[in-house]
Formats: sequence, C-alpha cells, structure tokens
Amino acid sequence: MMTPMKRLSVIIPALDAAAGLGNVIDRITCGGAAPGEIIVVDGGSADRTAEVARSRGATVMSARRGRGIQMAAGAVAAKGDWLLFLHADTVPGPAWREAVADLLSDPDAGRRAGVFRLRLDDPAPWARCVEWGARCRSRFLGLPYGDQGLLISADFYESLGGFRPMAIMEDVDMVRRIGRRRLVTLDCDARTSAVRYRRAGYGIRVVRNAFCLGCYFCGVPPSLIARMYG
Repeated sequence: MMTPMKRLSVIIPALDAAAGLGNVIDRITCGGAAPGEIIVVDGGSADRTAEVARSRGATVMSARRGRGIQMAAGAVAAKGDWLLFLHADTVPGPAWREAVADLLSDPDAGRRAGVFRLRLDDPAPWARCVEWGARCRSRFLGLPYGDQGLLISADFYESLGGFRPMAIMEDVDMVRRIGRRRLVTLDCDARTSAVRYRRAGYGIRVVRNAFCLGCYFCGVPPSLIARMYG
C-alpha cells in the first residue's frame, strides 16, 4: 500500500474504450479503494467511456485527442507523488501493487522509471514471439512501448519535460529521455489487447511497427508516421 508521502496517481488516456476500461480500473482498485487517484483523460469518446470510469470512482477529464496530449493533461491535474500511466486496454497483473512498492523502496527510485512486462491477451504462438521481442527491445535498447505502462515520480517526470504533444511515438520519445540505464522492468505482467495484431496479421503488424520505429529514428514527422501506423 502507498504511504501518504508516496501517493499514486494512475493516468489513463482513453478513446471509445468502454469495453475494456472497466477491467483496468477494477484491477487498479482490486475491488477496494484506489491507492491514490485514478484519472481517465477522455479524448472525445462516442461511447460510454466516461460513464464507465465515473461508475468506478475515477475522475474524468477531457483533452484533445492523442495519447501524448491526454497523458500530459492528466499529469498536470494529478496530485500524486508518483504517476502510473496506463493505456485503456492494458490490465496490470494481480501483483502490480507489490511490483510498484518494490521500485518505490529503492533509494534511487526518484530518478528511475518502471515498466511492466508485456503480455498479449492471445494464446497464439505468435503472441509469445511478440512478447519475447518486447522483452529484448526493453532490455537491450531501452525502448518499451506505452502498452507496458510507465511508473515515474512526478518530480522526475516534470524534470524531463513530460509527454510531448505528438501524434504517435510519444512513448518512445519519453523513454529515450529517461534513458535505458534508468528504466526498470517491474516483476509483473501487463496484459494488453492483441486486436491490432489479429486484425492485420502478426507478421504484417510486427513489420509495420518496426518500420514506423525506424522512420521515427530517421526523423520522419510523427504526423506522417501515424498515417502509416494504421
């Protein structure tokens, strides 16, 4: 459990996320009180996203569409000493509180950031390959994606300049500023939706993701990368 000096703000950017958002908030609260506050930043949903969030005790605010923009807005409103950014289709594992507490107990935690291990909600063998690739990318390149969550102290987040208003790659931009040596993989999975992989096909989606990442490092504008991402 978080102490008063380490109050946690969970920030969830959402857009038409009513179908899965309840599962994320239920896991955060674990059927009881939230360890701090939960802020759902709605990017203009046409479904019951706001209603689902409020019915579970979350604070709902609105922001212009775009995960980077929405997460930045949530961080400004947050009151916690620590921030946990989660996608609306990413459910942390049952032991997430213990994993968070482990990082916070580190004397150097204030200048580090944590991410969960990626787990896709698909039993297909290809899903395990994607998860393995994500582990390697996180460990050796220091490039976890946003669907692995991000735990970071509010002070450290502010010192880095926060999330930038990018059309895409806001997660990569942030972890590059954090730096590989200051990233910690938490001892907990985060189960995220594999719908994009199933829809396009695992091989095509993996190649497309890699292509978009390469374009970003080559300086292609994020607005153009977003069109290619699909």
